[in-house]
Amino acid sequence: MMSERRKARKDALEILYEKEITRQPLDKILKNRKIARGEEPNDFTLGLVEGVEEHRKQIDNIIRAHTDNWAIERMPIVDRNLIRIGLYELLYEEDIPYSVSINEAVELAKIYGMEESSKFVNGILGRIATELKEEKEAGKSGEA
Repeated sequence: MMSERRKARKDALEILYEKEITRQPLDKILKNRKIARGEEPNDFTLGLVEGVEEHRKQIDNIIRAHTDNWAIERMPIVDRNLIRIGLYELLYEEDIPYSVSINEAVELAKIYGMEESSKFVNGILGRIATELKEEKEAGKSGEA
């Protein structure tokens, strides 16, 4: 059985995917999903989707800086959005360990991505997480 948080991440992936494909506003997509499913996305799903959208420019710039010879626009949509969700969690969800955010993105990539998606997602998020840990450590050692 899929955990509540994994289901929320899957739902966030579906919403972000639909937004890219249809180019509809987020509120319209959420309204249509409520009509189709008879329920609202949970708070964690909404937080992920709204967080990714709010910080999309920063998130995409970080992704670009960590992908050698890969234009973000050329990445498969599933991979791109799983990386965005994972990176949002690394940057803004301080109660979630980096390893959990990365593992969840990788597991969803195995299910919904292409054959190499899980390795690709893991590689990018792993490099970014390593840098973020180093920055945190440098910040702590710089405190007097």
